[in-house]
Amino acid sequence: MTLLADAPAAVVHALYPLVRAEATAEASDAAAGAALEPADLEQAVWLRLLELLADRRPPADPARWVRDTVREEVRRARRTARYERPYADESTADRAGCPERSALGADERRALRAAVDRLPGRCARLMAAMLAPGDPTYREIAGELGMSQGSLGPIRSRCLGCLRRMLAAEVVVPELRG
Repeated sequence: MTLLADAPAAVVHALYPLVRAEATAEASDAAAGAALEPADLEQAVWLRLLELLADRRPPADPARWVRDTVREEVRRARRTARYERPYADESTADRAGCPERSALGADERRALRAAVDRLPGRCARLMAAMLAPGDPTYREIAGELGMSQGSLGPIRSRCLGCLRRMLAAEVVVPELRG
């Protein structure tokens, strides 16, 4: 076929409906085995065709080549999905495994502890008790501080407001860029 000897734009224009149809059909069939989008499959086929054209090796039967190439790309995607595993989400990733995250976390905890220590009156003791690593209950905190359990909520609220105001004064507001 002399179609493939023409400019790549003419080839793309002529094969576009076939590539779109084959990619859509195969991607929907392969959806259970691999997360495959029809557009990604189309891109892979076009890339392989352009590589062939760049090497001056046009396929003898373009329609058959498109069908075979789409199926090969689906098989490759299934193999990839079977053997490759995505990285864990950062929110669930092990924080101890990353030194940078551990250092930043430790720095944030030190800054918070220092701010809690500067709180006035019983706020420092109450917030320190609430930040205890054992995650104590209100009953345990009230017993430790000698306060009634019912007063912990309102006092905690006032202490958090004070802490918020104190930290807001320390945080630099970024300048508007324009």
